[in-house]
Amino acid sequence: MAIARFPAVVLDCPDPKILAEFYGALLDWKVEPGDDASWWSVRAEYGDSISFQKVESFNPPQWPGQDVPQQMHLDVVVDDLDDAEAAVLELGATKHEHQPGTTFRVFLDPAGHPLCLCLS
Repeated sequence: MAIARFPAVVLDCPDPKILAEFYGALLDWKVEPGDDASWWSVRAEYGDSISFQKVESFNPPQWPGQDVPQQMHLDVVVDDLDDAEAAVLELGATKHEHQPGTTFRVFLDPAGHPLCLCLS
């Protein structure tokens, strides 16, 4: 018997609404505001979610360097890297200059968190 269920992932950021809209569009998940402007979420129809909380003095991770460690990153599985790259760039991501693999591509979301698009 489980005593808990998988919790939401929560990312710190300077503007939770912008990040929720970015990930909502990327994943085709519903964007949901919190009780105030400091919290937004995206939710899949099947229940998984990612939340975003405002941090006033947010410093984006520096990857691959570790002066400001990434602590975590999201991998998004895609069928076609070229199509997914075009879409994520149009949504506001930035392609990172360091690309260490051939079956995935590294981007930074609008708040600077590393995000990988990975072949399925």
